[in-house]
Amino acid sequence: MRNVLVIFVVIYLSSCVSNRRINYLQNLPGEVPIELEEFIPYAEVDYEYVLQPFDIVDIDFASSNEDLLKAFEYKGANNARMGGGGMGGAMDVFYFSGYSLDKDGNVRIPKLGLVQLSGLTEKEARDTIQLAINSYFKEEVDVRVRIGGIRFTALGEFTSTGTKVILKNRATIFDALAMSGESNILAKKNELFIIRQYDGGVRIHQINLNDRHLLASPFYFIQNNDILYLQPMQIRQIGSGDSLSASLQLGISILTAILFIYGVTSGIF
Repeated sequence: MRNVLVIFVVIYLSSCVSNRRINYLQNLPGEVPIELEEFIPYAEVDYEYVLQPFDIVDIDFASSNEDLLKAFEYKGANNARMGGGGMGGAMDVFYFSGYSLDKDGNVRIPKLGLVQLSGLTEKEARDTIQLAINSYFKEEVDVRVRIGGIRFTALGEFTSTGTKVILKNRATIFDALAMSGESNILAKKNELFIIRQYDGGVRIHQINLNDRHLLASPFYFIQNNDILYLQPMQIRQIGSGDSLSASLQLGISILTAILFIYGVTSGIF
C-alpha cells in the first residue's frame, strides 16, 4: 500500500506545472532585473504602424458641398456604416465600408483611381489622399484616414482561437492575449511564436511572455495580419489541466478509491 501511495504522489507532483512557467512578466534569472515602478522605454519610441498590402483602411471625406461627397460614396459601404446588411453589430464594419489595399499596396478611390498607400503611416496616407483630391477638385474636401483595426489570428493554447479585430490603431501583445482569452495553463508561455508579414514574405519570431523584458521588445506591439501560435507543454496535468482544483479533486477521488480497495481487500471494511 505504501508503494502505491508513493507512486501516486510522484506521478501527481511530476504532472504539476510550476508558477515560473505560468506567470507573466517575471524577472528571469541571469538578466538585469526590471523593478516595479521602473520606467521602461519602448523599443521603438516613435512607433507608428506602416500600411501593408491587403490592409484595410477607413477613409472619410468631409465638405460643405453634400453633392460633391456623393462622388466618394459606395452604396454598400454606406449601408454597412449605418448597420445595414442584416448582420447587426457582429460584422466587421471596416471590411465592408473600408478600402482594402491590393497586392501592390494601392487603394481604388472613386474619381481618383489608384492611390499608393503601402509603406505609409496613417498621417502620410491622409496627406497623400488629400494631395490627390486637392489636385482634382477646386472645392475644399477634407480627408480622414484611419486603420480599420488591427487584425490578427490566434492559434494553439488560447481560450478563444481564430481571427480577431482590435479596433485601435496601435495594440500590444497583451491586448491580443486578452481578446483571445488568457492562455491555457498548459501553454508554453516562454514560446509564443509570432508569424509576421514583411515585404515579399514572412518571418517567425519567438517571444517569452514570462519575461519582463518583453515590455522593451520590438514585439510588444502587434501588427496587422500577425499570427500568434502558443504551443502546449509536453507534460499534462492529472485531469483536464484547466485548473488546479480540478486536478486536486480528481487526485483525491483516485486516492479515496485506492484506500477503499485496500480496505476491502485487507478486511478493514
